[in-house]
Amino acid sequence: MRTVFEHATGLGDVARQVGELSARTVIFDVEPLVAYWDGTQETLDDGIARVLSEIAKLPTVEVVCFSTNSLRRPSVAPSAAGVRVVYLASAGKPLRTTPYQRFPRPGVVIGDQVATDGILARRLGYAFIQFDPPPGIPVGPRLMAAAGRLVQPLLFTTAD
Repeated sequence: MRTVFEHATGLGDVARQVGELSARTVIFDVEPLVAYWDGTQETLDDGIARVLSEIAKLPTVEVVCFSTNSLRRPSVAPSAAGVRVVYLASAGKPLRTTPYQRFPRPGVVIGDQVATDGILARRLGYAFIQFDPPPGIPVGPRLMAAAGRLVQPLLFTTAD
């Protein structure tokens, strides 16, 4: 079975789609929607707060997980009233799925890379919302995006 796949251009699109999917768990790839790859500690903390303020408003959301394959971490543990917030650094996406196994279903993964975030969504049985980053992304993520375009039709179907 193929996983639901949608596109988003910003946090407003993401929040609307998460609401339409009635997701109970929302997993965010940190870079680039929450904080840009080479951003500061302050931009990471501000991005987490911005995302939580939007997503925690949705009535079905119980868990918000921020997941990154990088080592960076927020300066304080993120929290939101009525929502369990998890931050996973060095997450090992898409290979490691154990940290996500006890999250309530249905769920959605939001990220920019089919080859990491999309495959994680597929392995978890979650929907995938691909965030379209602005132009000027670093070379590594740009190459990963090209590889992801090759496997996307094999893994995903649109929500329509």
